[in-house]
Amino acid sequence: QVLLVESGGGLVQSGGSLRLSCAASGSVFSIDGVNWYRQAPGKERELVATINRDGTINYADFVKGRFIISRDDAKNTVYLQMNSLKSEDTAVYYCNAVQIDYLSGSLNKYWGQGTQVTVSS
Repeated sequence: QVLLVESGGGLVQSGGSLRLSCAASGSVFSIDGVNWYRQAPGKERELVATINRDGTINYADFVKGRFIISRDDAKNTVYLQMNSLKSEDTAVYYCNAVQIDYLSGSLNKYWGQGTQVTVSS
């Protein structure tokens, strides 16, 4: 089991920055990847950024050049640095950890409670 706790959300003006944190506890050694998702009111949850066990990183096109995902293994924490924020970035941001069961090929997914990010124009 993995427990995820997000923090760092808040209200920021357009063009501003925020840094989200996702602190993991439990079976953190077995995490194969961590994702940040977001969900705006009335919209589906969408993938924002991914950092994998081997350090590879991927971003959604709509945040490339503005957001940076990173991790601190000593603190079992993944960060999402969000710069040049826009009103359309307003959403609840969720941290998601994935474990791969290499025997069955199935995925175990864990979610945090979410943190609200509001960007005022």
